[in-house]
This record gives sequence, C-alpha cells and structure tokens, in this order.
Amino acid sequence: MTDTDTRTGRVPTVMHVRCPDRVREEVYRQFLELLADLSPVVQALPPTAALVELKGALRYHGADTHRLGEIVRVRTLSRLGVDVRVGIGPSITVAATASAQVAEPGGVLTVTPGRVTDWLAPLPVEALHGIGPRQADALHDYGIHTVGLLAAVSPETTQRLLGGKTGRLAADRARGLDPRPVVPRTPPAAATVRLRFDRHVLDGADVRAALLDLVVKLARLLRRRGQAARALSLTLHFAGGSSWEKTRRLPEPSAHDEDLRTMAYRLIDSAGLQRGRITALVLKGADLVDADQVAQQISLDRIREARLVAEAAVDRVCDKYGQSIIGPAAVIRRAS
Repeated sequence: MTDTDTRTGRVPTVMHVRCPDRVREEVYRQFLELLADLSPVVQALPPTAALVELKGALRYHGADTHRLGEIVRVRTLSRLGVDVRVGIGPSITVAATASAQVAEPGGVLTVTPGRVTDWLAPLPVEALHGIGPRQADALHDYGIHTVGLLAAVSPETTQRLLGGKTGRLAADRARGLDPRPVVPRTPPAAATVRLRFDRHVLDGADVRAALLDLVVKLARLLRRRGQAARALSLTLHFAGGSSWEKTRRLPEPSAHDEDLRTMAYRLIDSAGLQRGRITALVLKGADLVDADQVAQQISLDRIREARLVAEAAVDRVCDKYGQSIIGPAAVIRRAS
C-alpha cells in the first residue's frame, strides 16, 4: 500500500495524534516519548494530542505515511493501553482535521495533497481545525455551512464575518493552505508564580490585592510562553506550617487577566478564610496548551473585547519599560 499522491508525486508529511480525553499526565508523557522514537520532530499539544513531522521518519523507517500511523496506533495500544486517533496530511490543519474525523476508539485517516480540497469541501465548517462554536455560528448565519462554501467565498467576506486575522486564517485553511511547520516542543509541567509576605497577613483585602498581583504575573508569563491554562491551582501557606490547596478547571483555556482573576477569586473565596495568618500564596496555571491551539472565538461582549485590547497594549508597555511600570490600581497601591 502507498499513500503517494499520483497527481503530484508528493506524500503527506504531518501526523496529528489524539489520545482519549482525560488521559493521565504520566501516560501523556509516555505517549510523547513513544512518538519521539518515530521522529525527532514532535510538537506536544497538551493535554492529549501531538504533532509529528514525518519527513525524516519516512527515510529512516522506509514505510509510507499511512503505515507509520498504523505503527503509532499499535504501539500506543500495546504499550500504554491507549487507542489513538491518527490524522495524516500535508499540513497541520489537514492532519488535525483528519484526526478529529476518526471514529472512536481509534484509527488512521490519511489525506494526500491532491485530495485536500475535495476531502475538506463536504465537511461542516465546525469540523475545520481552528473553527470554534461561535465562529461556526457566525458562518452559519451567513449561510456558510460547509468548508467548501467557506473556501468559495472571498477572503474579504470571511474577514468581515470573523475579524481580520481570524478571517484570513479561516479562508486560507478552508483552501488547504497552512504553511506552519511542526516545531519540536515538550510541555512544561506548569507555570507557577509565588509570593511570600514579609509578615503574617490577616487582612482579606491585602490578600486579594496580593493574589491579583500573582494573577497578572501568571497571565503575562503564559502569554510570553505562548500558552494557555486549562486549570488554576491556588495554595495558601499559614503560620505554623499548615497549608490549603484547591484546583479548578477554567471554562476554556485562557491566559487573559480577567479569566484568571475570576477563577482565582473563586478559589480564595472557597477557602473560607477567617482571620487565618497567611504567610505565602502560590498560584499555578496547570494543564497547559499552546495558545495557537485554542480556538479564537468571536465575542459579542464589547467590554471584554476592550479589555483584551487594553491587555495587549499593557503587555507592550511592560515589555518596553518593565512589569512594574503599569498594572491594576490595587497592585500599584500595594507596591507603593
């Protein structure tokens, strides 16, 4: 069997592999190690997926790409007890879209370069990798229900419907255009920021101001890394050596100040503090994902959109003049 495209003489060279949802972190890391045995270029997409560049693997293993996908599936099933869904295509978008089309529990779907347009065309727009529910709703309202229709409308129309950058990307990817390379990347365990008080703190307002300071630092750290957190963990340390810790999942992955602040305040409210003598706070963003893998959905909340624009402007100022130059009023007052 060969998956070489007879019209182009080319083969698909990007593999997107999905583990079942909620796979344990330890198993996920073993899964990444298994993929590294196949190719030196593996990009982790935590918590359950990964990209593999197959060019070197094809030369080394002497097998066609579909066969390599079958090898990955057999190895993960036999060694880890995990059945995976494998999509293979000429680009990240096509490979990721293909893996999502594989029925549970697992299998391999290969899309050759010459078949991309015909294969994508009948799929619903929400099946195209990178299109979120709100984007799909906006396209449906305009009468665009399939990827083929999305590819047929002008890029200018798509930009008006979805916004400038998002619209351009959607238009290109509906046509099978996605020049992004697979970039070797391993997932950090988490992103953590911490603060130790000079003296025991009893005042709830002081604790919340300190927590807000950590939220801003964590959010900027994630944005610099190009990551988003699926969960947030808060640890409180008390005088005497005791501690309290709680973790909650965010409604959707985020690295934005407002989203992390809302969840952080829910966490500290759930601690039910009553004059506890706090010595330190630790805030951790967990279950991290690459920011470019988070669907950029349309928001009808003008206040939120304005905050995101302001957040980006603040990041630019901080990058140029330092993080202490600007920030929330409560944090500035606390530092002064």
